[in-house]
Amino acid sequence: MLDDDLPGDPERRQDPSDEEIEQFDPPPERSLADDVNALIDDGKTYVEAELAYQKTRLSFAAGNGKSGIGLVLAALGFLHLALIGLVVGGIFALAPVIGPVWAMLAVVGTLLGGTVIFGLMAKSRFSKAAQAFKEDDA
Repeated sequence: MLDDDLPGDPERRQDPSDEEIEQFDPPPERSLADDVNALIDDGKTYVEAELAYQKTRLSFAAGNGKSGIGLVLAALGFLHLALIGLVVGGIFALAPVIGPVWAMLAVVGTLLGGTVIFGLMAKSRFSKAAQAFKEDDA
């Protein structure tokens, strides 16, 4: 096919001259060593960022874990007091008087309520700590 048969401006279809080629800047020359050094630097940066992230995540989980353990101990303390109240109340319940029974029920009920509240709070803290170690699915 001849150049005259092509559509468009014949001036634009000509090969660029040497002067036009020299106008463009050549790409910067990089060696393989430069690329390897850049890759090593990027790897170091990634490792440092990952370590910082894991430290933060561990700190968060440890904080919630310690708080959860404290709440479990508080719940166990209330449970212990409730059991003591049940024993003492049971002794009073054996007495033929009705007053000590109602006193026992009120004390035991209150202490068991505190046990449930502290237990649920501890469960919430442990759940937050466990979520820090779950992988993101999104």
